[in-house]
Amino acid sequence: MKRFVSTYLPEGSPPVSVLDVGSQDVNGTYRPLFDQEGWIYTGLDMAEGPNVDIAPRDPYSWPMLQDQSFDVVISGQALEHVEFFWLTVQEMARVLKPGGLLCLVAPSSGYEHRYPVDCWRFYPDGMRALAKYAQLEVLEAYAQWDEADTGRDPVWQDCVLVARKPLGT
Repeated sequence: MKRFVSTYLPEGSPPVSVLDVGSQDVNGTYRPLFDQEGWIYTGLDMAEGPNVDIAPRDPYSWPMLQDQSFDVVISGQALEHVEFFWLTVQEMARVLKPGGLLCLVAPSSGYEHRYPVDCWRFYPDGMRALAKYAQLEVLEAYAQWDEADTGRDPVWQDCVLVARKPLGT
């Protein structure tokens, strides 16, 4: 997520509205990465808790959020816990403004870790297919194993998607 912010939202970027899907602070939060003057960060999770501003009743429908209402939608280490993740990503695309950015980080390997379920692992082709399903333009899709030295536990590797909602949609 740090790489996403430094690449696509470098210091001095205009203010943005950010929706973090799966924001509950279980082992940390992305909020500090988006703590810049004028930026608005909103945390959404399926359960109330630390770093959660919105807890919708239905994980696949967020009527309290207007269409095209966020410049950036992020989700890190949450999609593997969503049974029908493609529906959640479709909802992310709905609330994303035209020209807005989506960044997903999800494991491509690792042990089962229910919270409350653990359903999926992701690969670059799957991330590209997910973007296609949500009618988003892929800017990057890569697996962490493509990087030289991650400095992390080799059991846990991530896959990343950065996509943009086309203008005029």
